[in-house]
Amino acid sequence: MNLLKSLFVTSYILASNAAAMVAVYRLFSDGAASPWLGTLIACGAPALFFNRLLLAPVARTSDTLWPVLTAGVTGTAVSVLLAGGLIGWAGWLSLLIGVLASVIYVFWYSRFSAPPASAPLKQGRPLPDFELRDGSAVVTREQLTARPALWVFFRGNWCPLCMAQIKEIAAQYQALAARGVEVYFVSPQSEDRSAALAKKFDAPMRFLTDPDNRVAEQLGILEKNGLPAGFQALGYDSDVPRPSVFITDAEGTVIFLDLTDNYRVRPEPAQFFDVLDRHAAA
Repeated sequence: MNLLKSLFVTSYILASNAAAMVAVYRLFSDGAASPWLGTLIACGAPALFFNRLLLAPVARTSDTLWPVLTAGVTGTAVSVLLAGGLIGWAGWLSLLIGVLASVIYVFWYSRFSAPPASAPLKQGRPLPDFELRDGSAVVTREQLTARPALWVFFRGNWCPLCMAQIKEIAAQYQALAARGVEVYFVSPQSEDRSAALAKKFDAPMRFLTDPDNRVAEQLGILEKNGLPAGFQALGYDSDVPRPSVFITDAEGTVIFLDLTDNYRVRPEPAQFFDVLDRHAAA
């Protein structure tokens, strides 16, 4: 299933951008009253969404992306009306990309299925034993849970939402450190990529490597074939972790857990502080 999702999202991004560019060209050649105006509205909305995400990443979006879906329906209606009630190429592109593909993206691609019931990562339970890499060194779960810690499993440097989430947490690092909390970012990407990412932040957060996603699979948060098709050419592995955030106390017990069911929806840092402060006061 994830392989189909991988192929779909890459096709959707490319198709929406291509259709928007064709619409702009046809509007210049045919005039503003062309049915391609509707195509620009319908397909330009998802194209704008993805390009904005790439150029100005945000840590989270709305769950349903109603502006994109509304633009798809509106654009399709405009295309049909300007074509005299007929569905020509402009109308079909608006309908298939702006409406159908957008609905599939929002309500199918963006969603995760529930983690396995047997997965050991659960609130109120201690983390199981595992090993990660910190540069050339191997670090154990026992070493990493000697102090309270905020854990973020992220997909890789290629993911703009992940990058924005890391930047957001880095901005709160001093407040986390004041509460005695370590910050760990875990991904399957190469140590060189993680080291390059770490240099962007003036905070001693630790970027750990999960070779072959072994820990993500152990914790039940592995998404096989979750990488969008084509990114393998950049050296990334096809399997990625589900974007996950959890907090452990000084005994290694999970006191907060967010296994989002939508990759575009991530927890707010305010939630971390609320959990940490309530736990400290208990």
